[in-house]
Amino acid sequence: MSTISVSPGVRHFSVPASSFGIVLGMAGFSNCWRFAHVIWGMDARIGDALSALTAIVWLTLLAGYAMKWWRDRDDAMTEFEHPIQCCFIGLVPVSTSLVGMWVATWSETAGTALVIGGAAGQLGFSTYRSGALLRGGRSQLDTTAVMYLPTVAGNFVSAIALSTLGYMDAAKLFFGAGLFSWLALESVITHRLYTAEPLARGVRPTLGIQLAPPAVASVAYLSITHNSVDMVFLALFGYAVLQLLLLSRLLPWFMETGFSPAYWAFSFGGTAFVLASMRTSSLHAHPLVDVLALPLFVLLNLTILSLFIATVRLLLLGKLFMK
Repeated sequence: MSTISVSPGVRHFSVPASSFGIVLGMAGFSNCWRFAHVIWGMDARIGDALSALTAIVWLTLLAGYAMKWWRDRDDAMTEFEHPIQCCFIGLVPVSTSLVGMWVATWSETAGTALVIGGAAGQLGFSTYRSGALLRGGRSQLDTTAVMYLPTVAGNFVSAIALSTLGYMDAAKLFFGAGLFSWLALESVITHRLYTAEPLARGVRPTLGIQLAPPAVASVAYLSITHNSVDMVFLALFGYAVLQLLLLSRLLPWFMETGFSPAYWAFSFGGTAFVLASMRTSSLHAHPLVDVLALPLFVLLNLTILSLFIATVRLLLLGKLFMK
């Protein structure tokens, strides 16, 4: 998922678009901590510090990714045209919208610009990339959970971000686009997983993305309905629970591959799942979710901390962006 270009005596890192999955996970984690201040009185500075760190990571990766297009366009185009890796490019504008949500708490103008720019960017990319898929000719083995990223993750995140800024009608439009894109892709991806060759070892951890659509949809639904915990929300959240159980069942299979940045694929769905439970807990609308919210939050902290430490270790060893 990551590349490094080598020339005689010189080597330089090439930031892959998939690395922006780290930003999604950290942004979701930051949002959980900021909401923990609301419902449990946790120190608000922790959430803001995590959000600031997320913004720094986003800026660093964005600079590195732009540098790749400038210095190594062939590498960038190879990624852009790859049947699987290309979908990760949609994470660049999605992460921009997530960072914009936090920036808006300090500067409404700057935050709004980032959110709208991210929403427009993901819509443009998903239209281009997913529209090309309608021509057919795609190998079944190239059908993986990363296909959710352009049209599903992008539209759900746009719905959350725009609703936060008060653009409710636009948020509902994006929610609908994400919802029906998810339902259309779900059966296609599940059919491939059930009937085709097992996922390659390097791609295997990206199956963690399966948790994201129902989990992020749950948060988006709360956002556009002003925290309505009704049958629709519980149905979305219930499917997220099922996906979490299925992924937990496969943990030994995932761990056969050893750690790589691909494991951040679990983080955004995981943080959205916990945030949905926390928001529901704050409403005291469902006793079971209320009981689970704090233990899930603690487990999430341990998970993200483990991912972060393992990632920093690879960075210090100079292996983070190596093939």
